[in-house]
Amino acid sequence: MSKAAPAKKSVAAAPPPGCTLDINDPQVQSAAIRIQASYRGHRSRKELREKGPPRVLEPLKDVVLIEGSAAKLTCRISAFPDPFIRWSKDGKELRDGPKYRYVFEDPDVVALVVRDGELADLGQYSINVTNPFGQCSDSARILVEVPAKIQKGPDNTKARKGATVTLTAEILGEPAPDVGWTKDGEDIEEDDRVFFEIGSTTTTLTIRRAIPQDSGKYEVYVENSLGMDQSFARVDVA
Repeated sequence: MSKAAPAKKSVAAAPPPGCTLDINDPQVQSAAIRIQASYRGHRSRKELREKGPPRVLEPLKDVVLIEGSAAKLTCRISAFPDPFIRWSKDGKELRDGPKYRYVFEDPDVVALVVRDGELADLGQYSINVTNPFGQCSDSARILVEVPAKIQKGPDNTKARKGATVTLTAEILGEPAPDVGWTKDGEDIEEDDRVFFEIGSTTTTLTIRRAIPQDSGKYEVYVENSLGMDQSFARVDVA
């Protein structure tokens, strides 16, 4: 059996001229110290930035919601570890579901989507962000716009002379609509006998001490910047 040939020893190539580094050189040692200090500072800043209480980077803004559509409230936050997000409306917590949807778009962007907008969605919405290091919060309003409409018009009425007649309509609209009443196409001039009142959800026309001349076709109409509606009723006094 033949002997293996002795292994050849590798010889390190000499560095190119001008590329040698003397670790005993004071300038080299000073540079190394500065690099280490810079790295430690970077690491500390990184840890402070990532591990700490949540912060709001871009606050919520008020949103206008059109009836039947959806609205979206968006907030940009900074938080590590990952925070717990809670949305609420007028102090009451909102659960993630068909009506209210929690959305996480980017690592630092969270949003709440309110679907099938209606007047009841008007209110103050808040986000609360919590992690082991603390918490932060922010709020904004959803403003709901609803075209003026008559939910239920007045009923046709028959009354005896001298009786009190009332016609009532259920109304809706945001901004609050202008309301008016007419008789046979003419605006009603109010006095202490014939007058109308306007509430937040109803309007009522009152005719005291009714007389045959009060018989006719009465109209109630509502109007705001988004639309208008009207309804009619017949009054017969005998």
